[in-house]
Amino acid sequence: MTRLGHERYCEEILVQTGLFREALRGADLKATVPTCPEWTIGELTRHLGGALRWMGTTVRTRARDVVPDEDVPDFRGPGDGDPAALDAWLGEGAELAVAALRDAGPDARVWTWVDEQTAGFWARRATHEIVIHRADAAIAAGAAYRLAPDVAVDTLEEWLEIGTSPQVLARRPDLVRLLGPGRTVRLHATDAGPAGARWIIDLTGDRLDWRRAGADEQAAVTLSGPLTDVLLVFYRRLPHDTPAVTVEGDRGLFDEWLGLVSFG
Repeated sequence: MTRLGHERYCEEILVQTGLFREALRGADLKATVPTCPEWTIGELTRHLGGALRWMGTTVRTRARDVVPDEDVPDFRGPGDGDPAALDAWLGEGAELAVAALRDAGPDARVWTWVDEQTAGFWARRATHEIVIHRADAAIAAGAAYRLAPDVAVDTLEEWLEIGTSPQVLARRPDLVRLLGPGRTVRLHATDAGPAGARWIIDLTGDRLDWRRAGADEQAAVTLSGPLTDVLLVFYRRLPHDTPAVTVEGDRGLFDEWLGLVSFG
């Protein structure tokens, strides 16, 4: 499901990539990314640029199966020795991906790892891949991070849709350990409109599920705070003792959730 619209996603791919590039100008490419300590800033940039080129190739070729990395033109990108070339390579990757997505349109049939086999899936996925890795870049570079509320909501709901899908549970049978009576996680964005925005992650059945919640609906544990902070805590880009947010209720369940579920 494309909630922001195909053209908006295409625009956001370019906007978010531009903001990512701004955050990294002058940064030490060999510095470790605190939120992804297995990567340096240069490696984070190459990961994102390679992902954009891979997605663009998948859409451009109307792939019917996963595209091997070696089949993606210029997948690896420049090294850390030429920051300007790396920056330009990242920007070009975003432009190539958007060109492929616009040419295909949202309904073109393309391989994905979920039931929705369309180019529209990749437009949304590319947008939020950049949104979250831009947070990594901003944290690593000590730069400010701001996000439009509708993009933040869609980033959160994209994860909820994919992360609770049967395909994910089939690949991650260990997630069954999260299921049990009374096990619910509530997210509350206190600044999203007059009444805020709320979501329930429901672990009480035989699979992970989620829904938008009403103002009076409660849960075993609630994470609340400004929308962008809730998103970044949910994605483990900020610690859950960040002053702007609160965690009320079953902290053990919340810690178990964050510790077991893998985020982008």
